Amino acid sequence: MPGSSYGECFKVTTFGESHGEAVGVIVDGVTPGIEIDESYIQVQMDRRKPGQSSVTTPRKEYDEIHIMSGMFEGKTTGTPLFIVLYNKDMKPSAYDDIKDAFRPGHADYTYLQKYGIRDHRGSGRASGRETAGRVAAGAVARKLLEHRGVQVVAYTKAIGGIQCETYDESIIEKNPVRACDPVAAEKMVQKIEHLASIGDSCGGIVECRIRGLKPGIGEPVFDKLDAELAKAMLSIGAVKGIEFGAGFAAAEMQGSEHNDPMDRNGFKSNNAGGIIGGISTGDEIVFRIAVKPTSSISVPQQTINVKGEEQEIVTIGRHDPCICPRVVPVVEAMACIVLEDQLKRQAALHDRGFAFESEFE
Repeated sequence: MPGSSYGECFKVTTFGESHGEAVGVIVDGVTPGIEIDESYIQVQMDRRKPGQSSVTTPRKEYDEIHIMSGMFEGKTTGTPLFIVLYNKDMKPSAYDDIKDAFRPGHADYTYLQKYGIRDHRGSGRASGRETAGRVAAGAVARKLLEHRGVQVVAYTKAIGGIQCETYDESIIEKNPVRACDPVAAEKMVQKIEHLASIGDSCGGIVECRIRGLKPGIGEPVFDKLDAELAKAMLSIGAVKGIEFGAGFAAAEMQGSEHNDPMDRNGFKSNNAGGIIGGISTGDEIVFRIAVKPTSSISVPQQTINVKGEEQEIVTIGRHDPCICPRVVPVVEAMACIVLEDQLKRQAALHDRGFAFESEFE
């Protein structure tokens, strides 16, 4: 359907519903001749999959990928990659009692207004399950970016008002909330588990850092690099805001404070977050996203049904009490997709083509 694709030179189209037969992605514009095995993509899928810990949904989906086309003898062919993940642990009956009611915070009402029909089973297309295809595509983009020396790392910076006070990249994948501060991580887990025990949820902040991107990447005016990253991040269902570099704090700064001075060695500060005029500066790109609390909670809430009748609703099912830990790999994936698309557009600008030898010079 319209709105399910992103990218121009590296184009990603996701498909599938939460409780349908499968979800997946079609990736077009993949550089031919790149060695990618399924295990490489599976590593990223395992970071996103449900049922990882006590702070995520207990739904058991192994998210095993199947590459149906676009590969031959372990290498990309340059033709569209078709990757599918079959749903295994669906329980659509959990939604039977509320199928005619609009869940607060969900897209139930808006989808019905747009299409005149909606899939009530776990939000259908509006479910976070849709992001599985994004992560698969993002893994492909990540492999291409590795050849260029570009690294993308995201992590939880805050959950439920608990902020990370230190930054240790080595512990991000060693705690269930993917936080960069081990002390804060323990407090975050306790907060999430408490809210889950009373049927409530919380949100947080995820930060992303991009290293190794050369200066000059990004299209001026409407397709600025930060604008494209913002669109990609805001397309993730739970994301409600984004800021780059100094972000909203810039509104309280003076020009003499916010401007990034330069000397012969480059920029002396990075309040711009690595992007000026919509184009990369060569410095580290830094942005943060605001993740809303999970909408599916078992606390009674007021709503209406499809007939406009008021009623009380309780959402019973298997849901993440905090989405941040599983959003982290989705943020990385979308950042990788944007970067690969922008780099291919830059290559086209200089008439270098998409051949492996020239593209990765």
